[in-house]
Amino acid sequence: MSESFTHCVLPYDGVDDFLGGALPFLRDGAEAGDRVMAVCGVAREMLLREALGPAAGDVEFVESATWYSHPARTLADCLSDADATAWRGRRLRILGEPVVWASRPPLEVLEWQRVEAMLNIAFRGTGAAIMCPYSSSLPAGVVAAGRRTHPETVRGARSMANPLYMDPWAYSARCDGEPLPPPPEDADELELGLPDLYWLRAYVTDYARRTPLPEEDLQRLLVAVTEVLTNAHRHGAPPITLRMWTEAPGADPALVCEVADRGRWASGSAYGLVPPRPSGTGSGGRFGLWAVRLLCTIVQIRTGPGGTTVRLRLRLPAVPALLNGERVNGG
Repeated sequence: MSESFTHCVLPYDGVDDFLGGALPFLRDGAEAGDRVMAVCGVAREMLLREALGPAAGDVEFVESATWYSHPARTLADCLSDADATAWRGRRLRILGEPVVWASRPPLEVLEWQRVEAMLNIAFRGTGAAIMCPYSSSLPAGVVAAGRRTHPETVRGARSMANPLYMDPWAYSARCDGEPLPPPPEDADELELGLPDLYWLRAYVTDYARRTPLPEEDLQRLLVAVTEVLTNAHRHGAPPITLRMWTEAPGADPALVCEVADRGRWASGSAYGLVPPRPSGTGSGGRFGLWAVRLLCTIVQIRTGPGGTTVRLRLRLPAVPALLNGERVNGG
């Protein structure tokens, strides 16, 4: 694969601006024999098909709501596709608009923005090409973040270096710049001595089953909290404390599981932000914490002089009300 990886933002104000950048990107890929994908909704697909004409047959159209289902999982799947396509001697070329995830809850939006930054590291050596159209109608914070997470900006068929682009690790650290809000006073709390995984799992299971968390997600939580607790015992410092509670902010209720210890992590590379790669492909990464990100809806990590906190969030199905692990109002 001779091409280098490219990741560009296409800022646009209307349909003409959008097509002026998207069409050359897609047509160039089709002419070069790339695997070309357009991640979009039905209306945008119809617009692109009509504008592309016969060349639309060379483009795979993917429903954006399905594609943007989970930040870490989408990154992992896309990277796997890029590697597999490169192995076959072709280039993966993706047009993906952030309109679906830009309207989701703030913590999820933040993780999608982090993914936009970290894929600049994860995709090195794949030869893939990714274009992200950002409409001026998106929230201002989303548009501003797009200029910091893409090395290039596209206007029509021209691309130029983006002067606002930030180093991905620096951008990720910025995502974690705010301290975590304190746990609620009525959170369940358990101080852990020697690791006893049987009783830990029993405790987590008992609490989680007082919420509407699906059984499949409970199994994911048990694997994730086991990994985080094991990491705290190996690399942290006592006391190690496990806390659990539920949150119901608007339409995004969540079960939260937190592991805190007095140790301090040495660098951001331990955060599990980059998918592990096959030997020799470059970007590296720790599988344990990366797996935790795959298993949970959101993973928040803070480390400093006061210790390290890992907060796992799993989305809960909407119910009339949730309060500290119990259904209320007749639930």
